[in-house]
Amino acid sequence: MQGPEDEGATVAQTVRTEEQLPPRPYGGKAMLRLLEMLESQGLTTLAQAAVAAATTPEVQAEAVTHAESIGLLSTPAPERPATRTRRKANPDDEEAANAGAEAAGDVASAEELATMYADAAPDGTGPPTAAGPQWRSVGPWTVTNGQTYGGSRVNVSGRVSALAVDPGNPAHVLAGAANGGVWESRDRGASWGPRTDYASTLTVGALAFDPTRPANVYCGLGEGDWWSWLGNGVIRSTDGGASWVRACFAPFVGQGFFAIRVDPTNGNRLYGGTTGGLWVSTDAGTTWTQRRSAATYAISIGTGEVLASSSDGLFRSTDSGTTWTGVNLPGAPAGFVRLAVSHAPSNPTVAYAFGTGAPWIPQPDGSQIPTGYLWRRAGRGGWTALGLPPGLATVQSWYDWYVAAAPDRDTQVYCGSIEVHRGDLSGTTWTWQTISNHGSTGQSIHPDQHSIAFEPGNANMVYAGCDGGLFRSPDRGATWVNCNNGLVISEFEYLAQDWGSARWLIGGTQDNGTNRWTGSPVWQHVDDADGGDVWVNRQTPTIVVHSRQWGSLLRSTSSGEFGTWSNVTPARPAGEAVGLFYPPLEGSATSGNTVALGMRALYVSRDSATSWTRVGFPTAGVASALAVPDPDTVLVGLQDGRVLRSRFTAGAWSALAALTTPRAGATISDLAAEVGGGGRIWATSSTRGGGRVFRSDNGGTTWTDVSAGLSSLPVNAIAVDDGNRNRIWVAADLGVFQSLNAGASWTDFSATLPNAFIGDLVFHPHARVLRAGTRNRGVWEIPVDGWMTNPICGTQWTGTLAANASGRWFTFGWPATWHMLWTAVPTSPVPGAPQITFRTQVERADAEHVTYWITVRNLTAQPVTFEGRYAILSRY
Repeated sequence: MQGPEDEGATVAQTVRTEEQLPPRPYGGKAMLRLLEMLESQGLTTLAQAAVAAATTPEVQAEAVTHAESIGLLSTPAPERPATRTRRKANPDDEEAANAGAEAAGDVASAEELATMYADAAPDGTGPPTAAGPQWRSVGPWTVTNGQTYGGSRVNVSGRVSALAVDPGNPAHVLAGAANGGVWESRDRGASWGPRTDYASTLTVGALAFDPTRPANVYCGLGEGDWWSWLGNGVIRSTDGGASWVRACFAPFVGQGFFAIRVDPTNGNRLYGGTTGGLWVSTDAGTTWTQRRSAATYAISIGTGEVLASSSDGLFRSTDSGTTWTGVNLPGAPAGFVRLAVSHAPSNPTVAYAFGTGAPWIPQPDGSQIPTGYLWRRAGRGGWTALGLPPGLATVQSWYDWYVAAAPDRDTQVYCGSIEVHRGDLSGTTWTWQTISNHGSTGQSIHPDQHSIAFEPGNANMVYAGCDGGLFRSPDRGATWVNCNNGLVISEFEYLAQDWGSARWLIGGTQDNGTNRWTGSPVWQHVDDADGGDVWVNRQTPTIVVHSRQWGSLLRSTSSGEFGTWSNVTPARPAGEAVGLFYPPLEGSATSGNTVALGMRALYVSRDSATSWTRVGFPTAGVASALAVPDPDTVLVGLQDGRVLRSRFTAGAWSALAALTTPRAGATISDLAAEVGGGGRIWATSSTRGGGRVFRSDNGGTTWTDVSAGLSSLPVNAIAVDDGNRNRIWVAADLGVFQSLNAGASWTDFSATLPNAFIGDLVFHPHARVLRAGTRNRGVWEIPVDGWMTNPICGTQWTGTLAANASGRWFTFGWPATWHMLWTAVPTSPVPGAPQITFRTQVERADAEHVTYWITVRNLTAQPVTFEGRYAILSRY
């Protein structure tokens, strides 16, 4: 989605000079996010391969150099590959697989990484059984008020990378979420259920029904569009997608799927297109043979032929995939960023090919974008170049791109990029409509298109999967219905909470803005663009600050209500670049109005983001984590592993002082510190190949690596129990872990939590609930001590009243989240009539606490002694 620093954005922002606008890599905003993530984990070789995969040989060297020059890639770069293959062509050649990783100093190859993730999680078909607290979903069941490029607002969820409709039951739909697993609907997307929450990976790149035996379904793991390095094979269902078993790991470990197809004449023959080539199976996906090594994006089965589109062109097979010959596309470039292909089902002699490649078009920020191409084959003759849809965007064609001919018309074609464009041929004239964006008056859907499917027997019914979820059109794109109710696949980057409410959260999501939860499974979209980090003022929780991409800040003084946000972005000096795409934002964890933003310097405010002070780093760096334990202390973690501290003394913020570095060269992913920052500090790292959780008990003078006992995966977030400084939780890429002894030992704390990537943790000290923001399985919570099954009862005070007298008592400091009952009970029995009456009144003493006022009246002519008793019914 467009944001405040995107071309054409209309949101008012702090004025900056042209040279200060953030430069982008080749491949646009989606590539920028991918590179930042891979680099933060120390995966330089994979990051370089990702740049190469989003370009063509003519500009690969320039693209890598450009990414290095804007700080998105480590240097020096290894030799650039001459092809688009992202991994070794021969899956058995370990030496070739590891050569690139060793050259760049990576911790692991893509194949080793995928195996590491698979080993870190169960590969089961149901939730793990365990005693003790269990996680449960907080949604979003759907997100209302979601953004589009048109004038309409829609319900959204998260990225849908794959789609398949049952050829034997048109109401039966399967959707694959980017990193949220396979979902099943039996009512055309009106409701959904997750089907692979506990598979070895939730990354999904392709889905396909067997046309002749629809109970058989295949899923290619590893999303080719983004999460490709986490792929680890194919899973298979024999009950239409309700349950799944492993078909194979090899040869796909470390590869992402773009396509999987089942031969309609032989259900045991499958075709697979992955980042590692073109593959064929003749035993229902158990074993595979590589037929081509170039990355393959789409496979289309016609009558007597199969077409496959790859990074090096379009290829055709007439012998069930055994041999392949190149297809001449007039005017085609030598290589493609992306190439899609589709037969016209109503007339398979007609086919369409849709791609991008050279020549590359320079952009003002120093990057370049590829040229688009569209061809049509009429009959078995040659291919003809067509004009492109007006307004076609090619910048992210490596990420969102497809073509599909209408099932019933060989003269109608759908082209997906950022928008969905439908072309209709009448005679010799093509007309185009942008059916995903109907402007200010029509129904629009979320942009960034990844998948498309049609209802069997009803070509009018079109499904479109995009960054905002899934949408269905009953009339070929003229109108749309959202299919995001119950599709719980939002991709949360960060979370924040109101300490005074157990049922209030706000979080930033990838491409779906900032969303808020107030207790219902339905969340509300409260601001647009890419949602980043969020801060809620602990003392005044109506004040909320959130970030968009590149540190653009907005503030609401109305608890984040939609339409109440105003720009509070700190101005940067001329020439200072931005920081991370999602820069860290934190505020005081105790009291006061201090809030801080970490960029290429520290920006800190003591008045809830009204005014800002810039505090420069001792030497150049990029902030990756912050901790603000109190209004006078800020700690900053940098991508290079440094931890810095500033204190507010004598009316000013001190220069940032460097603490001892816990692990040099390793990205600091999160920080937690006790008040003052001079005692216990926690630091986590997302970089592999070393310690990932560190504790200092002397303000950062020395550090202890307490990573032993954790999985080998990156650690992204930490939360500390406010009532027990030795009890902590950390979130890894997969799984949450708990320590009860300050990191000396760890236990898995993931019971019933889906096998999803976890980006952030927040702990509510009063409700005693830990929340996790995942990508792409929404938000989950767990009562760290278990849910209360019995009330907690006690006596708060004992009082005495004279005959017929009244008195009032108060008791303070009770968490506002708790549900409580109060009563007054005489201590001496006097049968026959009531002795006392009482009334309870409540004062909201501050944002987190309440004071109970209990008025007691003696109804008798004798003195009476009584107890003031309470019952805590729930903390939540």
